[in-house]
Amino acid sequence: MFRDLLRLVPFIRKYKGRLIGGITLFFIARLFEAAVPLCLMVGINRLERGEADLLLPVLGIVGAVAGRFVIVSWARIAVRRAGFLVQFDLRDAFYKHLQYMGPNFFRQYAIGDLMTRAVADIQLIRRLVGNGTTMIVIFCFATIVGFSCMTLLSPTLTLFVLPPLPILFFYTWRSSLKLGLASRKVQEKLSSLGAQVQENLSGIRTIQAMALEDEEVRRFDDHNQAYTDAFYSHARIHSIMHSVMPTLAAASAVAILGYGGHKVLQGTLSIGAFTAFFAYVTMVVQPFRVAGMIISMLQRAAVASRRLFAVFDYEPEIPDQGIPWVPETIRGSIFLNDLTFTYRGSNQPAIANINLTIQRGEMVAFMGRIGSGKTTLLKQIVRLVDTPKDAVFIDDFDVCDYSLNQLRTQIAYVPQDPFLFGEPLRTNISYDQPRRKIDQVWQAAEAANFAQSIDEMAFKMETIVGERGVTLSGGQKQRATLARGLIRHSPVLILDDCFSSVDTETEEQILSHLAAVRSNKTTLLVSHRVSTARHADRIVVLDDGQVEEVGTHDELLKHEGIYAEFERIQREGSDEDRSLQSQIGLVSR
Repeated sequence: MFRDLLRLVPFIRKYKGRLIGGITLFFIARLFEAAVPLCLMVGINRLERGEADLLLPVLGIVGAVAGRFVIVSWARIAVRRAGFLVQFDLRDAFYKHLQYMGPNFFRQYAIGDLMTRAVADIQLIRRLVGNGTTMIVIFCFATIVGFSCMTLLSPTLTLFVLPPLPILFFYTWRSSLKLGLASRKVQEKLSSLGAQVQENLSGIRTIQAMALEDEEVRRFDDHNQAYTDAFYSHARIHSIMHSVMPTLAAASAVAILGYGGHKVLQGTLSIGAFTAFFAYVTMVVQPFRVAGMIISMLQRAAVASRRLFAVFDYEPEIPDQGIPWVPETIRGSIFLNDLTFTYRGSNQPAIANINLTIQRGEMVAFMGRIGSGKTTLLKQIVRLVDTPKDAVFIDDFDVCDYSLNQLRTQIAYVPQDPFLFGEPLRTNISYDQPRRKIDQVWQAAEAANFAQSIDEMAFKMETIVGERGVTLSGGQKQRATLARGLIRHSPVLILDDCFSSVDTETEEQILSHLAAVRSNKTTLLVSHRVSTARHADRIVVLDDGQVEEVGTHDELLKHEGIYAEFERIQREGSDEDRSLQSQIGLVSR
């Protein structure tokens, strides 16, 4: 447990001034608290002797209580403020760390699980630093100050407090082990619950389309019940500790009452001293009432820390070691040298022995069957995977020598999945530079043949598209993400099958515009349509991860290979569609 908590020290050390100041104030507050029984003892002893002068003891009690109130308030503010600051830093560091994680990481950790770690787990650590530190400090200082004052008043009577302590220690140790296991199970079930909810809401359209709402509710009930059972088990252990700890501590109070009363009757201990002693016993016993809560807080924070640092310990899959002497501006020539890449956990290369030279200003199309390695190849260029050394070169420099920031700001990559944020269209299109002028945003939309669609919307560029662009059609989402890529005017533009939901007429207009405005810039595109690929200067056909054909549209048709087969199938399919449409037209007339 403590090994996991020690990993929080670098985050806590930053605010050690606040914590040390708060802890010091808590110690002073205990001294003020200890002064109250002493003043009470003086007052009672004076009454016992028949003296009426109680002004000094009363002023002492009032002053001690008032001083303790002010000091404890300052101390709590300082410590809890430190807790919130540690929470802020942890969450900030956690979020930044996630930004550099690769696909293997996100295959291992579900989004709902990461959300639970970022919110609930860090919240538990904040509670330990802000609230737990206060409880632990009060527990320790109250015990030290209380025992010290008790020993000064009556060493023999103090011995009656000691017998239950070994039993208390053993019980605490055994219970803390059980509580640690229960805490880990609670956090795991909470993560599972969060992951299930996130997955459900992300796929709500599919669930509704298949009428599986009741089945999803049942799945949620199962996860919810598992979390409830785990939390109940944890609460049961904690509740028993919360009852047993003060009971064991109070056993000493019974013995003290009997033996202390005997000493008072014998005259070896004054009533005032006995009253003060009993007040100190209460001061010592009181913290034991929350000892179970302290242990629970420590265990849950330790589990949270372990889960949090499991993510922090995950090294970025794609090393970012930019070399200073690479050119600041990418021009756009690309060279693939015997490029082979295998995904982690696979024995079969996704692409193998690819050699290809792409000149600056070329438009190159990549075609192939599903799973032939087209997307994998393009990801190598922008390093969305861990590209091997000496395999991909941009402007005669190894792509691994460029910093990720330079590479990805100067190469515009439009992925297959047209992801949009739940923001206005203007924000989505100008995502990388939100302060662009609105004219530039409209120009990009025009280039993507999306301007007319936007103009027909009620709020035009200020239209909120909803999470993942839920309010837009598939073609509109693709054109919006295409506009987001075009607005950057990058030296290299990668279009990964981003015309699949766009009709052929719109596609023709977009590609014609691209050919005109990007004549001196490199454009790489993936497509399953021959109608798309024919616009390229060259077409690269992949099959089973290897380059099978390279050439222009006309050259590949003459070659009568895979590309020619694609063209024949798609042409015959188009002819059948036109024939069917014609027949339907005749029938309708």
